[in-house]
Amino acid sequence: MTSSEAPKTWLSQDAYDRLQAELDELIAGRPAIAAEINARREEGDLRENGGYHAAREEQSRQEGRILYLKEFLRNAEVGEAQTANEVTPGSVVTIYFDDDQSDTETFLLGSREIASTTDLTVYSPESALGTAILGAREGQTVTYTAPSGADIKVTVVKFGPFEG
Repeated sequence: MTSSEAPKTWLSQDAYDRLQAELDELIAGRPAIAAEINARREEGDLRENGGYHAAREEQSRQEGRILYLKEFLRNAEVGEAQTANEVTPGSVVTIYFDDDQSDTETFLLGSREIASTTDLTVYSPESALGTAILGAREGQTVTYTAPSGADIKVTVVKFGPFEG
């Protein structure tokens, strides 16, 4: 998927700034990890050099995160969530399960990347639950198939924009 085909993700300015700061910090740390790898390489036999392999694994992890954050932030929509009359990505949603109005759950429908900006559980719009409630209105009941194979019925109680 190219960046022009990637789905847009809504982020508050605060969430965007935090992710950008993480990206900047990872990029700024590149010379330090490179120096660590060079120092460990000079210790001798690389086949049995745990410090060298650990430093290379850390470099690989950091580079993967840098690439992910660059693409994620490039495709993010930043600003105020629009008010809508149906559930959209970026909505805080309260549902109840089956017909038990006392069995409720409130969560954010959005990217897992914004999970660090809230105490709410975050469900992806691409998840089974997320796909089922996208476009739903208050009071609407939908059924979806959980990864376990069970059919689950939920009713949307309320929803609104994420203020995080």
